[in-house]
Amino acid sequence: MKVLAIDTSNVVMGVALVEDHIIKGEIVTNIKKDHSTRLMPAIELLLANCHVAPKELDLIVVAKGPGSYTGVRIGVTVAKTLAWTLNIPIVGVSSLEALAANGRYFNGFICPLFDARRGQIYTGLYRYYEEQLKCVEDDRIVLSNEWARSLKEKNEPVLFLGSDAGLHKDILIEALGPLAMFAPPSMQLPRPSELAFLGMNKEREEVHSFVPNYVRLAEAELNWLAKQKG
Repeated sequence: MKVLAIDTSNVVMGVALVEDHIIKGEIVTNIKKDHSTRLMPAIELLLANCHVAPKELDLIVVAKGPGSYTGVRIGVTVAKTLAWTLNIPIVGVSSLEALAANGRYFNGFICPLFDARRGQIYTGLYRYYEEQLKCVEDDRIVLSNEWARSLKEKNEPVLFLGSDAGLHKDILIEALGPLAMFAPPSMQLPRPSELAFLGMNKEREEVHSFVPNYVRLAEAELNWLAKQKG
């Protein structure tokens, strides 16, 4: 099975090609540039370098959010277009779950996070049980200090993952003390190859009904709803 994985849900843009249990190729960048102009060229380059034609793909896996509203929308739109054009299944995976996969060998809770501004974070809580990554607390948007207090009550080590973790590090350490651990830079970026492996084991979705998981409405939608209520 040849799987193409796509993640544009945050600043990081990643695409990977996985065949069965082998990573054939992977492109990851962590630069603030428009995903809409860079994603398709990256996919084309990856497939060309791996000598795989689009028609040979069997599955599209995409990071479905949470994260940047625009970023999530770009990745999902391209993934749905490819899946529909090639007539192959699509699978959506939580962007936070994909990042949490980097904590495979940590003995404790794994907490991926993305900054959501105004002191808030997109986050969830995960843990590995016998090589299987499981969700312990559902993905959400929450104030980082509230989240830190709830984690303290668990009284277990927590590994924080994500390039935005440093923005909230002081708050997390203040609440958790030595229980708060932070991954090195090499583990802070989501890997599209991990996304592919996670997607292989999830239920396929109908391409037309597949929708992203923004966790919250976009700011423009919230403002529109507020005006309607007013």
